[in-house]
Amino acid sequence: MSDASKKNFIIAVAGESDIEGIIDLHSDVAAEMLWLGVEFPLDREKRRKGLLTTLQRNDSLALVARDGETVVAELALWPTWPGLLYLGMAVAAGFRAQGVGTALMTRGIEWARTTSNHKIGLEVFPHNLAALALYEKHGFVREGLFRSHVRRRTGEIWDSIPMGLLL
Repeated sequence: MSDASKKNFIIAVAGESDIEGIIDLHSDVAAEMLWLGVEFPLDREKRRKGLLTTLQRNDSLALVARDGETVVAELALWPTWPGLLYLGMAVAAGFRAQGVGTALMTRGIEWARTTSNHKIGLEVFPHNLAALALYEKHGFVREGLFRSHVRRRTGEIWDSIPMGLLL
């Protein structure tokens, strides 16, 4: 890929002004019906409340990648158990394989290492090979397989791979 085909983006800590852009991103990625556990159409109000809660916590982090004013990717880390952060992320279709995921993961892991947490956990669908490669590149290891774990609106039941990174 030539440098001319690379997309421009900046990484920043998300603020309240990013909430609608993050919801739009989640909606677009969910509409692909492949990558996210959440499915289309999203409950925008529920998402809005959840994002606002995450942004207001001092033990969580939400990052966005912006192309101009448009949110093209996001990563969030929030506590689920004492010492355990959970990671979720989404990248817009036109910005995948452009370094956005790597930039978000690097910033997120750096922040996590400044906290008192000992681990980051996440789940990924087995068919999401690009995400698996990204997580493994950053030191995450597969910790098993949740068989028939996620029921989709279509009636399909998908497996999920839990992964973890010890900090």
